[in-house]
Amino acid sequence: MKKEQPTPPGGIPPPGTAGAAGEIGFEAAMTRIEEIVEALEGGDLPLDASLKLFEEGIGLSRRAAELLGQAERRVELLTKSANGSLGTEPFDTSGAEAE
Repeated sequence: MKKEQPTPPGGIPPPGTAGAAGEIGFEAAMTRIEEIVEALEGGDLPLDASLKLFEEGIGLSRRAAELLGQAERRVELLTKSANGSLGTEPFDTSGAEAE
């Protein structure tokens, strides 16, 4: 009888299981990426396990980038001009406020 693997810290299922990278939220993806980086930096994993974690991290990174893109598009859609009319403006990623 095969023993079930417990869900790793952060509540994210292992790769290849239901609920993997394509279904998780941004914060959960970032938490799991941090866990993967710590495990890989530890250097104690066999090559095969390191590669599997690396692949999982890449998938999570792509998911996080996708979610950020969606958020950016929503910000553009919700931008309101000074005169009250709705319009779109590019999302300013510089962090500086317009004067």
